[in-house]
Amino acid sequence: PPQLITQGAEALLYKSTYLLPTIPCALKHRPAKPYRHPILDARLTKHRILSEARVLAKCRRDGVPVPAVYALDAELKGGWIAMEWVEGEVVRVALNRWLKRRKVEGKTLDDKEGQEKVLRLMRMVGTAVGTMHSVGVVHGDLTTSNLMLRPTAQEANGSVVDALDGEIVLIDFGLASQSTQDEDRAVDLYVLERAFGSTHPGTEELFGEVLTAYGESFKGAKGTLKKLEDVRMRGRKRSMLG
Repeated sequence: PPQLITQGAEALLYKSTYLLPTIPCALKHRPAKPYRHPILDARLTKHRILSEARVLAKCRRDGVPVPAVYALDAELKGGWIAMEWVEGEVVRVALNRWLKRRKVEGKTLDDKEGQEKVLRLMRMVGTAVGTMHSVGVVHGDLTTSNLMLRPTAQEANGSVVDALDGEIVLIDFGLASQSTQDEDRAVDLYVLERAFGSTHPGTEELFGEVLTAYGESFKGAKGTLKKLEDVRMRGRKRSMLG
């Protein structure tokens, strides 16, 4: 039977199997909202499921590291989408574990020793986000909980060398859209930057590596980073005004 993994405001995520018992899959179910008019609810659900599937298919086709779409049903009451199950853990968990270990060892973020792997992880995040933006997709909800760290094939076979090794896979495209505007891309980065600041306090220097790798990931990245400065300014003004 499907195993409930997470429950969000809009959808439930289950771990299930697809076609064969040996093929795990992520089953995202959007339950009907009783407070909405049934016709409006059905239309909204259908639109969101098809939109997410299209974005994932586009990303997959263009080389962005995202889960493959196996099947969907946008007509069924509530609607669902079945995707590839990504092994590993979210970056939030891996990064917090690393930060906790550093604290136990009495090392601060200023201590450069042993930072190579976490800096490499940050660069991988920046490259993955840049690759997604380069194909005209913005995520809409970039946080370290929507970035998976998938172990390499060698590690998946049982010999985990280091918790920070692996590859980044972008997940949860429920709020994603297609856009090539610097403004939209910059807002994506700003949301991720704010998420870093609130979920992993004191990691501003590490996030700099994300932006450095992002800036090198595709031709238009420099324009997005320039626009990010404007978005930050607006964000600061909003904070000051409450």
